Amino acid sequence: MRKGLAGQRLVAVFIAGVLLFNYPLLSLFDRPLQVFGLPLLHVYLFVCWGGLIALVAWIAERGAR
Repeated sequence: MRKGLAGQRLVAVFIAGVLLFNYPLLSLFDRPLQVFGLPLLHVYLFVCWGGLIALVAWIAERGAR
């Protein structure tokens, strides 16, 4: 039962990733702003990417128990 729940969570993370990296949302962050000297779009991409990796790792680790 627990493996099925972990699989469902991974599918949800995948769908969240597709939505986060889709055009309409990306265009919101494509502005000429700088965050710590980096373009806002690059900061958004790497924060979302790192967050998705952390979520997948957490789900995989939790599902192994």
